[in-house]
Amino acid sequence: MKTIYNNILIAAAAVVIAGGALAPVAHAEVEVSASVGVANMYYWRGLNLGNGDAAVFGDLAVSAGGAYGGIWASSGDAAAGTEYNLYLGYGREMGDFNFDISAWTYAYPETEVDPGELVEIVSSLGFGPVALTYYHGLEDSKDYWYATAEVTFSAFNLKYGLHEDDLAHVDLSYAYNDHLSFTLGLVVNDAETSYTLDGVNYVEAYNNEPKFIVSLSLPIDF
Repeated sequence: MKTIYNNILIAAAAVVIAGGALAPVAHAEVEVSASVGVANMYYWRGLNLGNGDAAVFGDLAVSAGGAYGGIWASSGDAAAGTEYNLYLGYGREMGDFNFDISAWTYAYPETEVDPGELVEIVSSLGFGPVALTYYHGLEDSKDYWYATAEVTFSAFNLKYGLHEDDLAHVDLSYAYNDHLSFTLGLVVNDAETSYTLDGVNYVEAYNNEPKFIVSLSLPIDF
């Protein structure tokens, strides 16, 4: 546990240092944003973690000068139950080039998974319509990874995702507007019929049937 918390502190320090070197946060305007949304399933990296049940989610974030932090919460995880995620990050855009690095910790009160037990460091690089993202996770001192490559043209996004155990998926998404989106997801390789995350087994999460996801998110005005 101590090692995982140290990794969070290291990642947070790196974000703050990068932010201080590139854009003084003290002189940036602080913005607060929030949203609530609903989706017809809990779709996560090619998997249906809600066994087809709808998911309700919400987000509260604070940002300034490229630095940001907040909390994201969701229902719909059939095995682990309701979750909330705490995150801290820094990102910048410089012409066609952009980058982002963040630290996330995931908590599941119903299954007694506390903040700090499941941590991810997420880094991404983008140039024009192309983006590469790498997720490195720490779960009870066991490392794991997940990576994506995606390209965006107008309202369409095509993403390829690969888990460390060779599970691969492809998502084709269409953003009707800033609030409503549609995604068609498909596992593209042979896979087992279960997935384990933080000791929780998700039965039949690896099925190769296409998944169609409708997601609606609305901002909350303060």
